[in-house]
Amino acid sequence: MSSERFKAKRFEPKKIYFKETDIAAYDKSYLETLERNKRWGENSSKFFAPIKKFFLPITKPIADKFSNKIVFLQEEISKFPEMNNLPEGDKKDFTSKISYALSLGFKEKEIFFFGVMQWMFVFLACILWIQMLFWIPQPVWDAVSQCIEDNNGDAEGCTLIADIPLTLWGYFCILLAAFPVGIFSSAMGSAHFMHKQNKESTVVKCVRSALANAWTTWAFHFIDGFITVRQIVNRLPQSGNQPQTPMIIKMNKVRRAKEEALYYAWKIGSAGVLPNMVLGNNLIDSGKNSLKFVRARFVEISKLRAAYSSICWVVGVAAYIGAIVTLLFMGDSIYADSGGLAIPKIYQYLMIPVSFALLVVMIFLRPIYILTICNLYSDYLASINEQPVLPDDPSAGVKAGIVFGFLCILAILVIIFRDQMGLTAILSSTEIFTWYQ
Repeated sequence: MSSERFKAKRFEPKKIYFKETDIAAYDKSYLETLERNKRWGENSSKFFAPIKKFFLPITKPIADKFSNKIVFLQEEISKFPEMNNLPEGDKKDFTSKISYALSLGFKEKEIFFFGVMQWMFVFLACILWIQMLFWIPQPVWDAVSQCIEDNNGDAEGCTLIADIPLTLWGYFCILLAAFPVGIFSSAMGSAHFMHKQNKESTVVKCVRSALANAWTTWAFHFIDGFITVRQIVNRLPQSGNQPQTPMIIKMNKVRRAKEEALYYAWKIGSAGVLPNMVLGNNLIDSGKNSLKFVRARFVEISKLRAAYSSICWVVGVAAYIGAIVTLLFMGDSIYADSGGLAIPKIYQYLMIPVSFALLVVMIFLRPIYILTICNLYSDYLASINEQPVLPDDPSAGVKAGIVFGFLCILAILVIIFRDQMGLTAILSSTEIFTWYQ
């Protein structure tokens, strides 16, 4: 296919010019869109109520096991007066901890192994999610692109029925990744506490200790992973060419500021959850103890978190730039034979910069953060005259591992029998949701 054909099919952004007299009309349209989205949520809840009721006996135990029982962390931390005047975090607050983390890593080499395993499973979860994109035929992607182009870059009203399985598949992938990430994160913490107690730490001993509280660890990392992924998506630049009036800009800024504040409150409030889970506490007790820990060490924790977040932000920006470079190198191959964007192929190639970003975070930055938090928590326990005791009963972990294995088999069955399940037919539909209106 010639490059001229590709150029003819490219979707160029359209500039929108409007007069001052049109601002009120655009503001009204924006408010109507928000109200329509609200009605869409209400109607979709009614629409899926019978389906939800049918699967309730299966989904309720899972929902109860992985529900956010420590959502109170956001609310409580938001009430801290210190949150109104947060200390500025310097990168030195994080990089100064590298020496301790590296020295422990060289003494307890299994820590690097745990980091590599975390990266591998998160990478596999991303690849697993991308697989569903390949199940969606190109005509569906073309219909979406055409709909967005017809609406001047606005995706409102162009939502496909495929969004539902894609979203659910995303939750499922996070759930799968949360188990190994949680186990290996806890294993890092176990290595720290064993080192502090002058005990020998091995891969087997650390994993054995981590498995003792596998359910709690799995639940927390699913909740944290879901919140983190949602916030990353919210931070991505919004596509489209909708006019930005002063009111719309202000409302979007307020919304984003609120989202960032809640996200930061969650990250600060949950700082002590991991070391608590490493020591065998359940999710609610870990949340309560984390609040006490944060209250006692607020300045140190907030500085560490701010520094860690800023470095991760740099890595994220580098990954975003890498994504742009990747798309440029792809050239005309980002287009399918139909002339539309080859979305699955684009996502596949974007995994190159994403995988490098994940590698830096999961193998280097995250272990430093985990070991530093555990070290701070050790000092906190010493200040209140408490002795950390690591659990050593992996029986609960065995049960969780069996469930994890079952979910992996379920994912394989979905991949193999998607046609028989009717999933392929759903993903092949080009019908647009209009019933929410």
